[in-house]
Amino acid sequence: MKITYTKRYSVLPFVQRWVKRFRAHSIQSIIMWSFSAFILLIVIVVAVLLFNKFSRSAEQSVFLNAQQIVDQVSYNLEDYVDGMAQLYRAIEENMLADGQWDDEQVTKQLDTIMRSRDDIVSIALFNDQGDMLRNHPAIPVKPSAKVTEQSWFHSAMRVSDHLSFSLPHVQNLYDQTFEWVVTMSKGITVVHDGEPMYVILLVDINFKKIDELSSRISLGKRGYAYIIDEGAGNIVYHPQQQLIYMGLRNESVERALTSSESYIDESDGVKRLNTVKSVVNIGWKIVGVSYLDEIMTTREEVNRYLVRVVAIVLVLAIAVSLILSAMLTRPIRRMGRTMKAVERGDFDVELPLQGPLEVVQLSSRFNLMLNKIRQLMKQIVKEQESKRKYELEALQAQINPHFLYNTLNSVVRMVGMSKKEEVITMITSLSKLFRLSLSKGKTSISVREELEHARHYLTIQQMRYKQKFDFAIEADEAALSCYTLKLVLQPLIENAIVHGIEYMVDQGHIRIGAAVKGELLEMTVTDNGVGMTPEMVEGILDAKETPHNPAQFINTAGSGVAVRNVHDRIRLYYGKRYGLEFESEQEAGTTVRIRIPVIHDMDEEEREHD
Repeated sequence: MKITYTKRYSVLPFVQRWVKRFRAHSIQSIIMWSFSAFILLIVIVVAVLLFNKFSRSAEQSVFLNAQQIVDQVSYNLEDYVDGMAQLYRAIEENMLADGQWDDEQVTKQLDTIMRSRDDIVSIALFNDQGDMLRNHPAIPVKPSAKVTEQSWFHSAMRVSDHLSFSLPHVQNLYDQTFEWVVTMSKGITVVHDGEPMYVILLVDINFKKIDELSSRISLGKRGYAYIIDEGAGNIVYHPQQQLIYMGLRNESVERALTSSESYIDESDGVKRLNTVKSVVNIGWKIVGVSYLDEIMTTREEVNRYLVRVVAIVLVLAIAVSLILSAMLTRPIRRMGRTMKAVERGDFDVELPLQGPLEVVQLSSRFNLMLNKIRQLMKQIVKEQESKRKYELEALQAQINPHFLYNTLNSVVRMVGMSKKEEVITMITSLSKLFRLSLSKGKTSISVREELEHARHYLTIQQMRYKQKFDFAIEADEAALSCYTLKLVLQPLIENAIVHGIEYMVDQGHIRIGAAVKGELLEMTVTDNGVGMTPEMVEGILDAKETPHNPAQFINTAGSGVAVRNVHDRIRLYYGKRYGLEFESEQEAGTTVRIRIPVIHDMDEEEREHD
């Protein structure tokens, strides 16, 4: 009956192994998270510094860009105004040089100027009473027009020989003219008909050109520029002029008038950058308006970019730290696995001397410790084996006198019954039995001698039990020359007689066999006795006494060596692969197989035992 035990091992999933590896206090997790936290801290610090740097750079770039744009508009306006001033002087020279503004030559020159410049709306000359002396083109003045009440007229009268620019306005001097113009005027003293005369030269410029120069500005998606008059604080130009006139939109004109550099104000809850630039020789100021939320949009884009960079760097840092921590802790984990193997009882492991210097030193010390433990264990095993041998030899020495006593007692009884031939046979078998048992002090004998010893023992027991059984010994020729431990068959034969055949009613039969099977030598003891239950077979080699393993199966009566001791002797001498195997069936008999390695000489037997 063969009983098989199966061990079941639980396999942890891949994820659980990694989670267990990175438990809170493992060296790898400490290295990985420390390294990751250190890199993350550096990256965050660098990102904050870069963000601040980029933000300041973006703000400075916006400030500088707005200033450059406003400067360019100012330069264009100055250039345009200078050009118009030069044109004004040309008109003045051609029209008033000789004090004859009605001359045909003057008319031709004015026609030429008007055709060459499409931004000139009209040219007019008034005296200090507001009377028109000449205009070009010749358009009638509105009867309702009050020239002396015009702002340009007051400017010319107040300061002579100074070119003044009016605010943009609708031309209101002539009938059927509604152009949006800027008026240039200057009071001049000329000699007309031999008399000095104070006249005012008026040139109306189409405001469309100034509007184009001012509207061609890009200060972000919503930015714009407007122009104010420094003298009166009026808005000269605004892209939403109608809303200004209607009071639906306001600008911080007062602050722009007093500021000479950029400033930030807040309109409708939105912060704006105001860039101020004065237009030379005209008394205007250009104010460029940029919305700071667009700058913040740029800042948020930079912020999102840096967040992505930090996230990527963090992932890379964790990956790199994972690899580095795994490389650094691999020798330690290997050492841990080796220690667990030692804890499970595997002392044949050894740590490779690899890794950092400290790990190599620890591995070397650990290997030395394991080597010392192995040596101590071998020493203990050797001492225990020696002790076991001595105990078995002592047990055998104790049993032999008991067997001798029983045999001699049988001889005495046969002598009393005048059975001389049986007495001779028994004494002869007894003497040969003891001669083979001694074997010159050797622990191993040949199979031939062991079978001879078994034959003499069976002969004595057959006579003692009054021919209650017969026996047969069969052996292959190849098996007879092999070597075995002595006295391995006698206890099994005694067990077969006492527990198998003694209680039988019918004639018993015992068969002894020996054969070579591959690398195994197999000897068998078979009887047709009462047999055993499966529970008794399972527990017969157990040293403990149980209901299925009673005391008589632990230590057999009479001269037999305990079955367990035979099994232990074989395993002690040849290894745990060898020993006894039982097959039994109730009322059918029992077969005991002895399996040991095939050994053909004593030297080989000693080497096998070593």
